[in-house]
Amino acid sequence: MGRESPYLLTFLEKLHCLRCPLIQTVLSFARFTTAFVLSLILFSTIATISQAADDAKRPDRNVIFFITDDESPTLGCYGDKVAVTPTIDALAKDGTLFRNAFATTASCSASRSVVLTGLHNHMNGQYGHTHHFHKFSSYHDVVSLALPRLMAQAGYRTGLCGKYHVAPEAVFHFEKTIPGNTRSPVEMANNCKDFITADSDKPFFLYFATSDPHRGGGVDKTSPLELKPDLFGNKPNKKAYPGIEEVFYDPAEVPIPEFLSDTPDTRAELSQYYQAVSRIDQGLKRLVDILKENGLYDKTMIIFTADHGMAFSGGKTTVYEGGLRVPFVVRNPYEKKRGVETDAMISHVDITPSILDFAGGLDREAQRPKHPINANAFWKERGEALQENRNGGNKFDQYHGKSWIPLLGDPEATTHDSIFASHTFHEIQMYYPMRVYRDKHFKLIWNIAHKLDYPFASDLWAASSWQAQYQKGEDAPYGNKTVGEYIHRPEFEFFNIETDPEETLNLANDPAYAEKLEEYKAKLKAKQKELDDPWIMKWSYQ
Repeated sequence: MGRESPYLLTFLEKLHCLRCPLIQTVLSFARFTTAFVLSLILFSTIATISQAADDAKRPDRNVIFFITDDESPTLGCYGDKVAVTPTIDALAKDGTLFRNAFATTASCSASRSVVLTGLHNHMNGQYGHTHHFHKFSSYHDVVSLALPRLMAQAGYRTGLCGKYHVAPEAVFHFEKTIPGNTRSPVEMANNCKDFITADSDKPFFLYFATSDPHRGGGVDKTSPLELKPDLFGNKPNKKAYPGIEEVFYDPAEVPIPEFLSDTPDTRAELSQYYQAVSRIDQGLKRLVDILKENGLYDKTMIIFTADHGMAFSGGKTTVYEGGLRVPFVVRNPYEKKRGVETDAMISHVDITPSILDFAGGLDREAQRPKHPINANAFWKERGEALQENRNGGNKFDQYHGKSWIPLLGDPEATTHDSIFASHTFHEIQMYYPMRVYRDKHFKLIWNIAHKLDYPFASDLWAASSWQAQYQKGEDAPYGNKTVGEYIHRPEFEFFNIETDPEETLNLANDPAYAEKLEEYKAKLKAKQKELDDPWIMKWSYQ
């Protein structure tokens, strides 16, 4: 309009010599209209620039997102009587603890891609691990919704310390990569001090990701057991990482989750797992101390969670509660009500929109960024991925999740009445697609490839807690199943999660629940359709 109007005015002014009253009226109206429209355009432009500037003027709204690797809610604040986790317990007392927080998938890379995009894996494209020969990655156009890019655009300094495990880097780009041994969380925290305390008028967003309590580091050769327990990143011979006072657990005292067998092998591995959990807590303490020492504690929102549940068969790589349930604690210094516990259901797809909301960059009504990144322009300017399949046919214009910022401090508030979860790959050899619809009453698991044996992650297959039972044969007990039942899954698993939270009784073949099962199949299918899940076609053929 602004370009065309001057030509229209010039034409009308040439007709002015006709001295026609009608022409003069039209000319006057055109001049007025052009000025009015141009004013509106100018006002709108100024308003947009002003809004962007306002979004960036949040120097007292820092964010630390602390994510651990393979950790269940085995923390004092969740009622665990053994766990020595004073820092996260204190954070929960001064913040909001979510009792029903769920990963969307219990696999490392896949989960982290959800955390950083607010999109389920079937849409963001990262179905499994990104490292080694697995090489899964998200679609390039996910950059439109990617958290680190949008936080930078909102005026934040962005920093990453620890485990990354997503791709492409240009999509999930952090301005600063802070080095650190991901098994040594106090060292990691100390390395982050300069970034946290930098002399800048910009707020900071720190993505802090430990490798604890993931399996690794070899086995405990001092164990008297024939099958040696994994060290879970702990140093052998009771040695400690810098700045850490290692907490050692008596295998006889660790609690046994219902999905695991109470055996010496399980207890030995759990004692190592708990040691790594306590080490994480000390890394969190060092971060909190740095914030307090520099007057930033009451200017920083801290979020603590895990990518998914513990690395035991029945937890990690499954869509059982042991795989999907995660700790989730948020301390927002600007929330007046503290020490709140809520039963509201939240999911990892909610993380990106929530952090963006805190930063002032979320359009809550539309569930998308206020200032989304134009993916086509982004890649064209970089001269990259111009011939790639950048989107898989998806429109990345809205988050699957919702902001939980309004829930903080309010134990009665809710966002979701159900959660959707999935699994497709862990390692590339492990194709076993599963889809889940869960509310507070029932949980339906659809094992799409149920005719296949359930595949094992390499570290879970080698685990002494699994091998001790597997070597006894398929009739041997494993948690609330047998070894054979764990390996050979039915097409549908249907649990009354309200009365059977441990998922001990599959109701899928119970005639009394036939109608209810069909109801939940319809709910799952509807959710897949809503979320554009390509695996919905498997309802029609196998």
